[in-house]
Amino acid sequence: MNTVWSLDVLYKGYQDDAFTCDLKKFSNLIVTIKDYVANLSNQNQEEAVLAIIHYLEEYDVLSAKLSSYVSLRQSTNTTDSETTALLGKLEELDSNLSKERAIMNKYLAKVGNLDEMIAQNEKLQGYDYMLHRIKDDAKYMLSDDVEEVISKLNLSAGSAWSMLQQYLTSTVEVDYNGEKTTLSGIRNLAYSGDSKVRKAAYEAELASYNKIKDAVAFSLNNIKSQVNTIAELRGFESPLAMTLHRSRMKKETLDAMLLAMKEYMPKFHAYLRRKGEMLGYNNGLPWYELFAPMGESNRTFTTEEAKEYLVSHFSGFADDLADMIKEAFDQEWIDFFPHPGKVGGAFCANLPFVKQSRVLTNFDGSLSDVVTLAHELGHAYHGLNIQDHLPLNTDYTMPVAETASTFNETIIMNAAIAEANDKEKMALLESQLQDTTQIICDIYSRYLFESAVFEKRKDSFMFPDELEQMMLDAQKEAYGDGLDHTALHPFMWVCKSHYYSEQLSFYNFPYAFGGLFARGLYAQYQKEGSSFVPKYRSLLKATTVNSVEDVALMADIDLTNPEFWRQSLKTISDSIDLFLELSK
Repeated sequence: MNTVWSLDVLYKGYQDDAFTCDLKKFSNLIVTIKDYVANLSNQNQEEAVLAIIHYLEEYDVLSAKLSSYVSLRQSTNTTDSETTALLGKLEELDSNLSKERAIMNKYLAKVGNLDEMIAQNEKLQGYDYMLHRIKDDAKYMLSDDVEEVISKLNLSAGSAWSMLQQYLTSTVEVDYNGEKTTLSGIRNLAYSGDSKVRKAAYEAELASYNKIKDAVAFSLNNIKSQVNTIAELRGFESPLAMTLHRSRMKKETLDAMLLAMKEYMPKFHAYLRRKGEMLGYNNGLPWYELFAPMGESNRTFTTEEAKEYLVSHFSGFADDLADMIKEAFDQEWIDFFPHPGKVGGAFCANLPFVKQSRVLTNFDGSLSDVVTLAHELGHAYHGLNIQDHLPLNTDYTMPVAETASTFNETIIMNAAIAEANDKEKMALLESQLQDTTQIICDIYSRYLFESAVFEKRKDSFMFPDELEQMMLDAQKEAYGDGLDHTALHPFMWVCKSHYYSEQLSFYNFPYAFGGLFARGLYAQYQKEGSSFVPKYRSLLKATTVNSVEDVALMADIDLTNPEFWRQSLKTISDSIDLFLELSK
């Protein structure tokens, strides 16, 4: 098994004739579209609508293929100058069409007899939801020239600041035990079975941020300032309102979820305090012990063992999921191990235009890393279920993006706990609670922090010391007395790439949404058994062509009702009660 991914399904290199041909084709297509749009007013309306759809399909597929290849290469080697230059070139080419895209979208939005036109054309029927979204989005669009300026200036603004944060966090050297290591490597030591290693790694990690915190603070300030400005220009009440609109999600849904989460926070604090007591702490759990393994399960996995473990556990749920996991391991979809220049964390990139995905992890063989693989392969399964959509119907929004991934996590952990003997059950149960505490307490702290940063950035610049205090304040509120307030993590804003996108704000609450929504779906699966699986596949497929609330209604779930979220949280609360009982 190869432990680095292959991107040959896209291109075999920058000198590959297919790459240079597609790059040239992309440039020529932009010119073609520009020429067409310049004469759009002279076209027959129905023919123009179909032509616009055709051009957008061709453009988006070609753009996605090129940008996916270059960005995937960049994620495993942020120091490669050729890749960085090509990313910039692709972004510049894309920005050249921003004015024309605005014109095309406005043209589609102004079609008076759109519903009649859709009813009479099979191709347009497939884009019914998208076309009505374009109509709805039109009121937030600016003039064509301003849209073009925003896109072009972003290349040396938000996008550039984002690349700086990614570069610094992937290349900073961490001093540990007289040697140099990466940020990803040192953060993996949080799962060590040795408490001295965990604490020393935490201290080394915090010390390393002092080398880059000033530059990263400028990145964060300027990205958030840009988003504040654009949200205001477009007429949104706030960046959060803009995010919810783009997420096709109601504020009532977010409010209902947050209300239920806050009601159940004391349960998570009780779990953290008990874990602290078991490790010998009296004032709450220190941050560096959040991921301390408990119980007697010290199992580690090779990549081959991880594959066998995941396939065996998912075979009982859905054959197509198990088959896809085999393919992911065998056909080099996964880049496993950390190394200098590789970005931290984990992600999955869906590639529906080639009916595959790619998964990046920083694997060290722990059970937690196997769960991470299950999570990312859940994204890949989501991709499997949307890959047969029309080309412009393959994007799902942030909240539902974490549904399949967290559903996978729930399956793998519940199965592992059910199979465990008494000695292992405690370890697995606690590992599951680690993960759920992250999507509730930690995600809530990130939501609080980002909200505060957006508000503060309206009239002031935040230097690192202020950002550190804001992060500590958010952690204290979210974790309560569950953590030791003298041993928190003031630099979580530096290492989390989720804060550093000018296109994607508040990439935090979707994790809580996905975790709780997935638990609600899993509860239905437990009741319905195998008959639930086709419904689940249909639900995933619908995520690209429906609002968040309408997707949930397919499973008879009202997301604006706090009671749904309470029921999902109750399943976690029951696990906490079991942990408290077992750990007496």
